[in-house]
Amino acid sequence: MIAERLRPGDRVGIVAPSAPIPEGLEAQFQRGLEFLRDLGLEPIPGRHLFSRSLGYAASPEEKLEDLYGFFADPAIKALICAQGGDTANACLSGLDWEVIRKHPKIFMGRSDNTVLLNALYQMTGLITFHGHDVLWGFGKRPTAYDRQEFISRLMRGETGKIPPSAERRTVRGGSAEGRLLGGNLRCLLKLAGTPFFPNLEGAVLFLESFTMTPERCDYLLRQLMQMGVWDRIVGAVIGYIHGLERQGGSGPPMEDLLKALTPKHPFPILKVRDFGHACPNTVLPVGALVRLDADRQEIEILEPFLA
Repeated sequence: MIAERLRPGDRVGIVAPSAPIPEGLEAQFQRGLEFLRDLGLEPIPGRHLFSRSLGYAASPEEKLEDLYGFFADPAIKALICAQGGDTANACLSGLDWEVIRKHPKIFMGRSDNTVLLNALYQMTGLITFHGHDVLWGFGKRPTAYDRQEFISRLMRGETGKIPPSAERRTVRGGSAEGRLLGGNLRCLLKLAGTPFFPNLEGAVLFLESFTMTPERCDYLLRQLMQMGVWDRIVGAVIGYIHGLERQGGSGPPMEDLLKALTPKHPFPILKVRDFGHACPNTVLPVGALVRLDADRQEIEILEPFLA
């Protein structure tokens, strides 16, 4: 199931399914809204972006009110997350999947909103989008790459090869085709053991993380191994791993740990810096068919993902 692409003049709902906008960062948030306005879009903030009715976040009911309101409103063409956090999975039990099936729209976020990107696809078949949020992506230091990838993917619906933002590295060679699924490693695993965990059979798995350590990376990758994930996927793409790669980071990188943990599962592994925290971000269609060629260091979108 695919949504319609964005066009100049379209209204875009801004939602906070995870953490609210922090006090003191209102100006940065406004810069993120201005980024969208500069693209010819009209951002519409949700009612509960600043709510802390639970003391640390909006209540699930408040979050769902914003989500449903924007999905059901025919004047809203997309939903973009304000930022990540920790509590996006509070929305899952209360979501009415039929409302989303009846009103397919672009839904984009990253970090903790990985849980919604994958759950929406798993439960409805709606292709969602992993990309920058308003506060930390568009509101902080957006690059020319960020702008062009937003336009190429969400406004033009361009398939084909995803351009690199920086040098890529072949970790394990080979090529494969499959559905592109994944996101933030820690947040994806919040779905483990629930009906919302994506079906990774034949998938190309993409992973990134925030404040990662080698020890944490090891146990999270082993959890995926113990869930049988490495038996099911056909390829892996590792994005920017904040904590392991930033200045002062130490220990083996995630891609090398993954290769060492999967000697009997020789799927291709490609290392990129095209998505993640504190780096440029392409826009990845979650659920779309892609081809991964680790030898050529290419990721290619093979099918339309927007109408």
